Amino acid sequence: QVQLVESGGGLVRPGGSLRVSCAASGTIFSIDAMGWYRQAPGKQRELVANIVSGNRTNYADSVRGRFGISRDYAKNTVYLQMNSLKPEDTAVHYCNALLKIRFSGPTYQYWGQGTQVTVSS
Repeated sequence: QVQLVESGGGLVRPGGSLRVSCAASGTIFSIDAMGWYRQAPGKQRELVANIVSGNRTNYADSVRGRFGISRDYAKNTVYLQMNSLKPEDTAVHYCNALLKIRFSGPTYQYWGQGTQVTVSS
């Protein structure tokens, strides 16, 4: 069984910073990608940022230059540093991982339970 456990998030004023973390645990052979999605009320879930094979990073246009994603491979943990936060960044942020639980097995997608990020004065 694989679990993604998120931490961080909360309430911050516009222009402030927050960091969210996500640790993957359980039976994991390899992780192909880890990252963060978010979903605001009444909107679809969207990619915020992720790290894929080769340590390549992808960012949504709306957060590029403000957010930074990094990964600790030894700890199976991904971090999202969010700077210059705006009210429109308010959403539930979900950790996402694409991983294999055995060498020759398929790739599975897992989600964290979500953590609320609220940007408000």
